[in-house]
Amino acid sequence: MIRGHEVILEVDLGQLYDVPTYRLNGAVKRNRKRFPSHFMFQLNKKEAESLRSQFAISNTSLGGLRSQFATSGF
Repeated sequence: MIRGHEVILEVDLGQLYDVPTYRLNGAVKRNRKRFPSHFMFQLNKKEAESLRSQFAISNTSLGGLRSQFATSGF
C-alpha cells in the first residue's frame, strides 16, 4: 500500500510481462489517453527509502529508484 492504494512497482510489472521497465514507461507515455490519470505515479524519495528499508532492497534491484513508478488499481 502506497498513498492508500494497492500498487505494483514497475520493476515487478516488467518481470510479470517479461519486458524492461523502460518499455512499460515508454508505452504509457506514447499512449497517455489509454490510461487513466491515476494509473501510475512516481514514488517520492521518502516512499522509495521506506520501501528499501522495509524490504531490505538494494539500489540496484529497484533500478536505483530514481524513476520508480507504481501502478495502482490491482
